Amino acid sequence: MGVATRRLRILVMGVGNALMQDDGVGTAVTDRLATTAPPGAGLEIIDGGTIGLSLLPQIEDADGVIVVDAAELAAPPGAIRVFLDDEIDRQLSGKRRTVHEVALLDLFSAAAIRGRMPPRRALVAVQPACTEWGLDLTAPVAAAVDDACAAIRRLAGEWLTAADAA
Repeated sequence: MGVATRRLRILVMGVGNALMQDDGVGTAVTDRLATTAPPGAGLEIIDGGTIGLSLLPQIEDADGVIVVDAAELAAPPGAIRVFLDDEIDRQLSGKRRTVHEVALLDLFSAAAIRGRMPPRRALVAVQPACTEWGLDLTAPVAAAVDDACAAIRRLAGEWLTAADAA
């Protein structure tokens, strides 16, 4: 009889404010990912909004967390950068462009204090062009949505492959 293995639970959380143009890129990415991810991909996709401690149980119960958000990268609008594990903390503790970057750091800190930090963490960050009032992403950030989805799929695939090999 074979040994039953548990598949990793990977939480993909889009954060941001969809009323503030490019600040809503996290939600736009997770919305797109939810419609294009194949069934059984091992992803739980949620809209984290502007983040609150109510999301702590979902983060603590995950084997891996991928957050997608607008972030100041000192790069051209639409640029994407992936931060892993401790790199996230350094990115979030620097200059902030949005208030939910502080909340994300608080959320990860709370999980760490409680000894429930997921062993795998990533931040897929997209450089915004504009975070003023508005419902639509700017053109360069809208063009980055599919690339951000691809980065999430690639990272989740690496995590799942590594877990299957272990």
